[in-house]
Amino acid sequence: MPKISVEIPDELLADLDEHVGDDGKFVNRSDAVRASIRKTLDTLDEIDARHGRLTDEDGSDE
Repeated sequence: MPKISVEIPDELLADLDEHVGDDGKFVNRSDAVRASIRKTLDTLDEIDARHGRLTDEDGSDE
């Protein structure tokens, strides 16, 4: 799995950390970031579908 590096403001990271760990929803920061990206992409796909902008798997228009 590729690794990436991002800069995150302290306040946003603190908010993220409230949801990570034994009492949180995610086991670690990476898990939380992946879940957030998936949710964002799903939302964008739904918006694109409503506006007729979805493309097929190879990236070309349907």
